[in-house]
Amino acid sequence: MSETDMKLVVVGAAGRMGQTLIRIVHATAGVRLHAAIERSNSPFIGRDAGELAGLGPIGIPVTDKPLEAFVEAEGVLDFTAPAATVEFAGLAAQARIVHVIGTTGCSADDEAKIRAAARHARVVKSGNMSLGVNLLGVLTETAARALSPADWDIEILEMHHKHKVDAPSGTALLLGEAAAKGRRIGLAEHAVKVRDGHTGPRPQGTIGFATLRGGSVVGEHSVILAGEGETVTLSHSATDRSIFARGAVAAALWGRSQKPGFYSMLDVLGLN
Repeated sequence: MSETDMKLVVVGAAGRMGQTLIRIVHATAGVRLHAAIERSNSPFIGRDAGELAGLGPIGIPVTDKPLEAFVEAEGVLDFTAPAATVEFAGLAAQARIVHVIGTTGCSADDEAKIRAAARHARVVKSGNMSLGVNLLGVLTETAARALSPADWDIEILEMHHKHKVDAPSGTALLLGEAAAKGRRIGLAEHAVKVRDGHTGPRPQGTIGFATLRGGSVVGEHSVILAGEGETVTLSHSATDRSIFARGAVAAALWGRSQKPGFYSMLDVLGLN
């Protein structure tokens, strides 16, 4: 451990991603765990964060006081829920630190509040923190731009574990936004997220979504471009959620030297 290590806070420390983040921070050079945060009524308050994550004791108890932790830290890793993320964004802005957000399911109002916080914090937000998925987004944008909507339909298929609460996934929406950008259209006006009953022919130029849930699937995403007599499929498979944690840590280290603002993983990876 070095004095120059970036001091990071993990919020939602007891969740699946929170535990993964604690393990990855503990194993990554250049960063160290400064604090682990849970909600005030959590049964894990006071527990050692290392024991919680399967590392054994590391001397950092889980607390419910995020602001106290943020003001002495340099960054926060946040894969929680929209309401919590908005609260943490405000606190990160007060502390003027890096806020890495992997939370999905945020509303337009949530997004506006997070972007407002980015006037003082360095916010890196993405529906998916993995290098592979962000590369898939770039490829999707390129393919959508090259293949005419008059001849090619776009469908986005995703599957996640049965505990996931938002649909379509943040990653599917990231890919949908990439496809819409390639076609120079707005996703909100062209997305089809539900089909049921007698729907009629598929409207030209729409971007369809199909959502599957079950088991312990970490994340499967495919972008299907279907033309007359041929189909192009771009896909990504996540087998271990540690890829998202590694990406989040990389984003925090990148954000350490940036000016306050709102960034994406494409900025972190130099793909923007």
